[in-house]
Formats: sequence, structure tokens, C-alpha cells
Amino acid sequence: MVDDAVWLVVGLGNPGPTYAGTRHNIGYLVTDELVRRTGGSWRKHKTGRADVVEGRLGAPGSASPRVVLARPRCYMNESGGPVKALATFYKVAPDHVVAIHDELDIAFGTLRTKLGGGDNGHNGLKSMRSSLGTGDFYRVRAGIGRPPGRQEPADFVLSAYSRVEQKELPFQVDTAADAVESLIREGLESTQQRYNS
Repeated sequence: MVDDAVWLVVGLGNPGPTYAGTRHNIGYLVTDELVRRTGGSWRKHKTGRADVVEGRLGAPGSASPRVVLARPRCYMNESGGPVKALATFYKVAPDHVVAIHDELDIAFGTLRTKLGGGDNGHNGLKSMRSSLGTGDFYRVRAGIGRPPGRQEPADFVLSAYSRVEQKELPFQVDTAADAVESLIREGLESTQQRYNS
């Protein structure tokens, strides 16, 4: 039996072409892939604060949960407001919210999923926690690794992927999208066993 509650899947990132290819925008890339899988296309939500696609993930005709894929139309550190507005609009509880984001403390190309936890200095998560009033939402954490040498983390996350990483990036995006689908359809434990590296 499929849980018929709506899931809100949020790709964290920064809007606009300046940030499109940066490490901080992996959440946008993964939600773009999930949108492609639904066959939908982004549209501005009536709240005006996010782009959304409503649909189902999974094979056509299968009993798939309903999802709202979203990307806030604001900078990373203000993500919480739009997420809260969408959660309220679609009546989604925090335990049905999934945030997809970059993670400095995980090597590039690896992935972890979890429920709750700290913000680890991530401004998007911090904003979501503040607006939702809890950190107890799911996270799909796409590793970007630590900055080389003495580069500041803030500069590193806003920089472009290296040429080598760009070749691997489509695989990481695809795997993260698979992990989101697994999380919603099969639950956290099964997803962690399959995708956490």
C-alpha cells in the first residue's frame, strides 16, 4: 500500500546563470533530473517564491506517491521561507520533506541520506530548520569534498566543478535522483543500505 500523503522534494541552490554550474547548486541539478523523469516542466508557484512540478515518481501506472518537486526562487540562505510556504500550501509535514543539498564533509561522487541532524554550517538547511521549526526532515547529501589548499569553504561551494568532476557529475546527479525515489518509495533504511557510501 502506497502512502498517499504528498512529499515535498526541495533542491537547494542559488537562482540565476551566475550560480548554475557551481557546487552549491547540486540540489537544483538533481531536481531538474527528477522533473525530467516525471515528464513535467517547471512553473512558478502561486506563492511566487518557488518553481514547482507536481507529479508522481516511478514507472507509469505503478502505485507511486504524489510529489511536489520544488526549487526556491531565492538565495540559499533564504530557502526556508519558500519551503515553509509550500509545506503549508500542500499540507506537507516535515517528515515528508526531502532537502537535496551539497555536503562539504563527504567526498565528491559519494552520497548519504538521513533524517534530521545538524546544519553543519549549511545556510540552506539552517534557513529550513528555522522556518519549519524543526530539523526533522530528510536530507539527500551529495558530496562535494573539502576545498583544496587554503581556499575558503564559502568560495569553494560557489565555484565551478573541475573538468574531471564535470565528467562524473551526471552520474552523481542520476544516483542522487535514484536515492530520492528510493527514499519516498521504500523508506530510509533500505535507501541508506543501497546508496550511503
